[in-house]
Amino acid sequence: MARDFSNVQRIVIKVGTALLTNEKGLNDDKLEDIVSQIANLKQKGYQILLVSSGAIGMGAKELGLKTKANNMAMRQACASIGQPLLMSKYYTSFRKKGIICSQILVNRKDFNNRTTFLNLRNSVEKLINLSIIPIFNENDATSTAEIGTTFGDNDRLSALIASKIDAGLMIILSDIDGLYTSDPKQDKNAKLLEEVNVIDKTITSYAGSNTTTFSTGGMKTKIMAAQIALRGGTTCVIANGKTENVIERILKNESLGTCFHPTVKLSQRERWIMNNTHSGSITVDEGAYKALLNNNSLLAKGVIKVEGTFDKNEVVKVLKEDSSLFAKALVGFSSNELVQIMGHNSNEANKILNHDVKKVVFRPEDMVFIKG
Repeated sequence: MARDFSNVQRIVIKVGTALLTNEKGLNDDKLEDIVSQIANLKQKGYQILLVSSGAIGMGAKELGLKTKANNMAMRQACASIGQPLLMSKYYTSFRKKGIICSQILVNRKDFNNRTTFLNLRNSVEKLINLSIIPIFNENDATSTAEIGTTFGDNDRLSALIASKIDAGLMIILSDIDGLYTSDPKQDKNAKLLEEVNVIDKTITSYAGSNTTTFSTGGMKTKIMAAQIALRGGTTCVIANGKTENVIERILKNESLGTCFHPTVKLSQRERWIMNNTHSGSITVDEGAYKALLNNNSLLAKGVIKVEGTFDKNEVVKVLKEDSSLFAKALVGFSSNELVQIMGHNSNEANKILNHDVKKVVFRPEDMVFIKG
């Protein structure tokens, strides 16, 4: 599939730590270059959302650290030091171009809760309408993997933003040229893939673990990010940010980096369910599984197991009897209620819970199938 960005207006640009920092700290020249390219695009009518890494790296340099900050508390400390330094640089650089930028720090909970997510999206839309450049970063000072509030890297954060605000294009800029068939530093026969139409096992096998000292995202996370973006109908390009005028040249359809093309586009609601961090899981019997495949609702009678703790209107994994995952869904019962009524019909459920209950655990429109 050939590249064609002629109809793209809204773009999410992710700038990686390896691109923005050097041995002295922040790479001021590169930041100025990125800002200049974004300013030029804005003058041409593009809507730009920027996701910038680099805060932890800047904080680490400020503290004089020589190695990667693996300890969670140290990473949070580095982030809290580096984030205001990074935003100060962006604010000054954009101001020189007559552009106002804003800072948006988010974590997983901001996307998982439907109300919070819609408020966030409305806020972003307002900033765009005011011609402001929103600059996103994970709230590293408070996010922790242990309590499930972390994205893990800004690649996937970028993809979630691109998917949820209907961007036409996501550009991930790092210090690598794109996806190769093998590590080009070790294999002279490695080939750069210019276009990818389907992300299958072969494509994912090409990804190595090329993280750098202060970054968290290697090629594997970039491919995972591309998958998230593609489900939302967003094209993804992974390219080397050190290439001259790389962003503007990509938009002119030059064959820079690796371009991942979307095929099937999920609705906004389906994307929210699909990308939500699940709070638990429910297992259904074979009859219920077949009924769901035929676009029917799930009844409590078809549930045979409940794991984890979740409230009503939270997203859970849906498993077959063999424990294989086949869907994610927004449930109408809490885990406590579902444990009590699973395997029972509606009349029995009313008596067990001592009040009238929904007849279904979830409807077809509240579920998204996951391909194996």
